[in-house]
Amino acid sequence: MSNRIETVKDYLETLPEERREAVEKLRKTIQEHLPEGFEETISYGMIGYVVPLEKYPKGYHAAKGEPLPFMSLASQKSHVALYHMGLYAKPHLEEWFREEYEKRVTPKLDMGKSCIRLKKMDQIPYDLIGELSEKITVGEYIMAYEEAMESRKKK
Repeated sequence: MSNRIETVKDYLETLPEERREAVEKLRKTIQEHLPEGFEETISYGMIGYVVPLEKYPKGYHAAKGEPLPFMSLASQKSHVALYHMGLYAKPHLEEWFREEYEKRVTPKLDMGKSCIRLKKMDQIPYDLIGELSEKITVGEYIMAYEEAMESRKKK
């Protein structure tokens, strides 16, 4: 296999077994809960869930011709990372997630603007990730993205 990861299968094959199990289970959880219209792909070297160009031809502003990224899943050096752009775009969603995480998971939440860092493979809140995955439809995400782009132009 070449060093270039082109498929989700390729990506999963690069992971150590203990990480592969967690990433595969997260992937399955996301697939079961993600609203219709998002597409799974390899994006930025990770498993990505995007708004395809057929649904949103403008694509991602920072990379011409690229579909609009929504969620990504990656095995990093010391954790599994779940990037969810809806957490960044919708503050009420981030607030809900933080509150629910605190209720359900013992380790303290390690999170950046859109990145949830999962360090303990045996304490991943799959049910919560499933609920988070279904919170925003493609249409709602496109609207939030366009509003954010308009807001940036005004600054």
